[in-house]
Amino acid sequence: MKPFYVRELNTYPVGARRIRLLAIAVLASLVANFETTLATILPLLREDLGMSLEEYGLIAAASVLVAGISAGFGGILSDKWGRVTLLVPTLTVTAACNFLLATVDSVGGLFAVRCLMLFIEGAGITITASLVRDFSPRMGRAQAFGFWTWGPVGASFLASAIAGLTLPMFGNRWESQAIIMGVVSLTLCAIIIWQIAEPSAALRAQVMTSEAAVSAEEKIDPAKARELLRYGHLWAHVLGNTGWQILYWTLAIFGQTILVDSFGLRAAGANGVVALGIVLNALAVILVGRVSDRLQLRKPFTLAGTILTIASLGYFVTIIGQPVSTAHGAAVWAVVFLCLGVAYVPWMANFSEDAEDVQPALQGAALGLWGMVVRVMVVVLLVVAPLVVTAGGWSVWIMVTIGGQAVFLVSMAAFKGRWRTTASADVPA
Repeated sequence: MKPFYVRELNTYPVGARRIRLLAIAVLASLVANFETTLATILPLLREDLGMSLEEYGLIAAASVLVAGISAGFGGILSDKWGRVTLLVPTLTVTAACNFLLATVDSVGGLFAVRCLMLFIEGAGITITASLVRDFSPRMGRAQAFGFWTWGPVGASFLASAIAGLTLPMFGNRWESQAIIMGVVSLTLCAIIIWQIAEPSAALRAQVMTSEAAVSAEEKIDPAKARELLRYGHLWAHVLGNTGWQILYWTLAIFGQTILVDSFGLRAAGANGVVALGIVLNALAVILVGRVSDRLQLRKPFTLAGTILTIASLGYFVTIIGQPVSTAHGAAVWAVVFLCLGVAYVPWMANFSEDAEDVQPALQGAALGLWGMVVRVMVVVLLVVAPLVVTAGGWSVWIMVTIGGQAVFLVSMAAFKGRWRTTASADVPA
């Protein structure tokens, strides 16, 4: 017996209907990320609770660890029970927890609330990625995942924009942002519950090249998730991208703090700079995703984006702590975000397709494995980064993120897929 909010599709949606369902999946990704965003108020929260960067790192590490456990099991259970069955309750309960966050008045209270929120959230983000794959044939998958990245980057933009506009209105009280996030998230959850649907397990087990290729193929029963562990190229994807994610999560968690500490910006100004970078990133992922889909090439874009990211980070290190203008710092920050967008979306399509070639019925498990390993890395980041920054400053930690990009660069050698177009390649008109 399915819950009342589950609508299961027995035929693959095409045309405008598929686009609408894909948009709802992207909206769910935005909500899942938005309702747990803390970076926008972290400088104010630390000051109010008398919390050091090291203490926050330990709190965040513990909460992300439980999120990693949740992501791993959530992906597997979504393959078995369905995406929406788990997604809707995770979104709504986490949204409601923001009102609980607004009552926090101690470091211990923050620890308890964040662990609760991220345990629920961990499964939700994995499931939204699985839903996007379910509604995106390969001819449009990179662009679809480009829209999916509007979830995390869009959440950061939305939170930063709201904070930049409303913090002065509420006397720079961080509690105001927690309440606003709760109200906005619950409102968006109502829209998702009203519109969301998912393909049946039989449809999820098919490999869709394009909408025209939808067929009634023999259905594939989901194999055990541990089958994925036998393939070295999938581990190269997971571990290599985990190195790439060191930079992304550094910017997502500490972005505003880096700008405040390194360039002397106020919290509202730092949120404005972050929002600018996110807008450029959002545009880049869609443009690059579209071109990647037209050429049906993934690896060249990932390689180019990673090399550009390393170069821009190298310059960013040289200006940290220097008397540069706000416009100069904002421009470099924006370039870093732009380069990240070039690399990420083609990689995600590449990973999804490589996992699909192993076993299409295990997309949720593959994405869950990736989500779990990334969150283990984030735990280490949250413990180690504050110690490194205290000892050597943010420039030293940015050098660590460059090392993570280099790991990703090396791992690309093991990815499947072509480096260039061929005369026989099926390129959409």
